[in-house]
Amino acid sequence: MDYVVVAGIIATLVALYLHWWFFSRIRRWVDRDLALNIAGSDPKKREYMLKMLEQAKQQKVKKAELQTWLEAAAKNYIEQ
Repeated sequence: MDYVVVAGIIATLVALYLHWWFFSRIRRWVDRDLALNIAGSDPKKREYMLKMLEQAKQQKVKKAELQTWLEAAAKNYIEQ
């Protein structure tokens, strides 16, 4: 009986960890996709927008404000 309880606890902890891992991975992909879609097909602008995404993460920009923040950063991009 003790083995069943321990196995159940371990299975629950593993499931919670995997859920968190998938959630954080998908959230990262969605944010990256947003930045790349705003950049369009210009490789230099895509690189710039990925740097701006990192800067937004450092500034702890909220998810609800991220698109507006990235669009404002895209307007500040100077084509080279």
